[in-house]
Amino acid sequence: MHRLSKVKIEWNYKFAYAIGLLTSDGNLSKDGRHLNMTSKEEEMILMFKNCLGLKNKIGKKSRGGERDKKYFVLQFGDRNFYDFLVSIGLKQAKSKTLGQLDIPRKYFWDFLRGCIDGDGSIGTFKHPESNHPQLRVRLYSASPKFINWIKKEILTLSNLKGGWIEYDSRGLYKLAFAKEDSIKLLRLIYNPICCLTRKYKPVEYLFKN
Repeated sequence: MHRLSKVKIEWNYKFAYAIGLLTSDGNLSKDGRHLNMTSKEEEMILMFKNCLGLKNKIGKKSRGGERDKKYFVLQFGDRNFYDFLVSIGLKQAKSKTLGQLDIPRKYFWDFLRGCIDGDGSIGTFKHPESNHPQLRVRLYSASPKFINWIKKEILTLSNLKGGWIEYDSRGLYKLAFAKEDSIKLLRLIYNPICCLTRKYKPVEYLFKN
């Protein structure tokens, strides 16, 4: 019996970005069919929906016993897409066990942009000695295998010099890059058509030179 798909499984920059968002903020249900994306940011859910060409309605829900429904959620069923995600390395309850994913290297930077929009940060701080602003890109994950794979791919596919991984008090692994490498990384990953405005706007100046 032919199974209808809601998602067209075809690698392109939008598809890869959506896989990055799903890797960081998505969830595969136990039924082998349903998936959902949840975020406080409506823009993220809209971006995910548009990148995959979904028609499902976006709902709202609460978390952790709260009454306020301040989280946006998109849930949909697609067994073909679910099976595809499993085939590239995603899984249920993936947060601590996620490892290497089968992402075409042509679209790795789009995938990484989705991961950073979901579970990363782009910020500046003042150097304690020079007092000059320092840019820093960070990506967080509960899985050491995944964060180490991301670092390895970045260094393999670019001329970045370093990056380091730390374990923090929340039980998360943090991959971070210093100023020079952060600038190089941002110039590799950003596509203003498909990204979170909140994270892109503060570093937009990097792309005007």
